[in-house]
Amino acid sequence: DFLKQAESAPGTVVRLLESRSSSSSSNSTMYTPVVQFTDKGGSEIVFTSSISSSPSSYDVGDEVEVRYTPSTPQDARIKGFFSLWGAATILGALGGVFAGIGLGIFVYGKLKANKIASLKRQGRVIETDFQRVDINTSLKVNGEHPFVVVSQWQNPSNSKLHNFKSDNIWFDPTGFVEGKVIKVRIDKNNFKKYYVDLSFLLEIN
Repeated sequence: DFLKQAESAPGTVVRLLESRSSSSSSNSTMYTPVVQFTDKGGSEIVFTSSISSSPSSYDVGDEVEVRYTPSTPQDARIKGFFSLWGAATILGALGGVFAGIGLGIFVYGKLKANKIASLKRQGRVIETDFQRVDINTSLKVNGEHPFVVVSQWQNPSNSKLHNFKSDNIWFDPTGFVEGKVIKVRIDKNNFKKYYVDLSFLLEIN
C-alpha cells in the first residue's frame, strides 16, 4: 500500500545519530541516518530512518533515493530492501516458523491417529501384564509431567519378552491399572508398531 501511493525524491544524509549498545558480550555503536529531501510541494522534509546499522551503511553527504507519500511525507523511507521490506520480512519469517511448528504438530497428530485407526482395524489384540507407571520427564506442560503405563508380554512362539508403553496420560492411573491385564493392539508383522488400549480409563476419569 505504501509503495502504491509513494512518490520518489532525491535526498541527502545530513546527520548520523549514534546509539550505544552495551552488554557483557558486546559494546557497539549503532548509526541511524537522518535524511533531508524536498517533497513535490516544495517543502523541506527531514526524517530519521527506521533502520540502524553498525558500521554505518551511509556517510554524511551521501545521496539517497527517498520514497514518501504526499499525505505524510515525514514518514518517508530510504529506498532499500530492508528499509521497505525489513519489518514484513521479519514478521513473515517468524510467521513461517510458527506455521511450520503448527503444521508439524498437525501432521504428527494425523499420522498417529491414522496409525491407531489402522491397528484398531487390522492389528492383533494381545493381553499384556501391567508392570509399572512411569513419569515422562521429557515432557512438561503447566509444570506437570504426564504418566505412562508400561506393560509386558511374552511371545508364546519364541518366549521373547516385549515391553509396551502407553501414550501420555495426564493423571496418575496407578490405582486403576495395578494388577490388571492391559490390551495392546500390535502389527502382526512388526511388534514395534502397537497401541496400548487404555480406553477404559476415560470412563474412570
